[in-house]
Amino acid sequence: MTIIGIDVSKSKLDCLWIRDLSKLKVKSKVQPNTPKGHRALLDWAIQLTGEPVAGLHFVMEATGVYHEALAYALYDAGAQVSVVNPTRIRDFAKSLGAHSKNDRKDSVVIARYGMTQSPILWEPEPKEVRELKALLARYEAVKQDIEREWNRLEKAQVSQSSAQVRTSIEHVREQLDRERKRLESLIDDHIDNHPGLKQDRALLESIPGVGPTVSQQMVAVLRSRRFEKASQCAAFLGLIPIERESGTSVKKPPRLSKFGDGRIRAKLYMAAMVATRHNTVIQAQYRRLVRRGKSRMAAIGAAMRKLVHLCYGVLKHQTPYQPQAV
Repeated sequence: MTIIGIDVSKSKLDCLWIRDLSKLKVKSKVQPNTPKGHRALLDWAIQLTGEPVAGLHFVMEATGVYHEALAYALYDAGAQVSVVNPTRIRDFAKSLGAHSKNDRKDSVVIARYGMTQSPILWEPEPKEVRELKALLARYEAVKQDIEREWNRLEKAQVSQSSAQVRTSIEHVREQLDRERKRLESLIDDHIDNHPGLKQDRALLESIPGVGPTVSQQMVAVLRSRRFEKASQCAAFLGLIPIERESGTSVKKPPRLSKFGDGRIRAKLYMAAMVATRHNTVIQAQYRRLVRRGKSRMAAIGAAMRKLVHLCYGVLKHQTPYQPQAV
């Protein structure tokens, strides 16, 4: 399998093939990040390496939305694709002693990562999951806009701005609130119109502590990629503890890794708070950890992680939640 590293930006693709890793002999090419550029990239890689499409493995970072069209184009053409968390690439670059940064050097690092670390293969999300994620992202953006308008209104009132200014802010806020409600209906309708998503939401909401907001987010997370086990999903969401010890001089309490989407973690935090009161399994775990001397925040972090494990379990087995003996 031939590895091609790609540093993706909004407008261009810095592509690089390491012909000889021991001597670091490379061939590189810059293509526009457009459908035409995606086709040209494939043609270049095939002609340069002499490999068929199926023998090519393209490795890239997850860069917001800018990598998505390329990943789909390469996958649809029959190539293998890996989309890697940028944090992993940065850590790998540090291990190589790479300190300076430019697009060509980034593509070298990405290609070397692909050749030595065996990144997992990317697969496109089901269409209905992709649409659900887009709706949820838009819903969160509108909620943030509403909060900003509330803050502007408060400042306008404190500073005694004119009535016209306050009326304008209130008018925008009301429009945004109507759009928020419309998006809520669209999300509910979208899930109801897809039996698999609807079933998943019902199973997740059978878990005490998981309400509509968390169930929607966890459906999108758990159906967006293949997790071999629950701990992989917890790691993806940044909920695994990171040890901070070195010899005898450095010994700090573990903390959550906080990789992944912080907005989902915030929702899981609130759900875990509810679960420590209403979910017997999580409540027992929380009390046990506090009795052992763990801080309340560490116990809440464990509750968040346990909640993710429960979500994974009900979807994997497609059975409603049944409390375990405590």
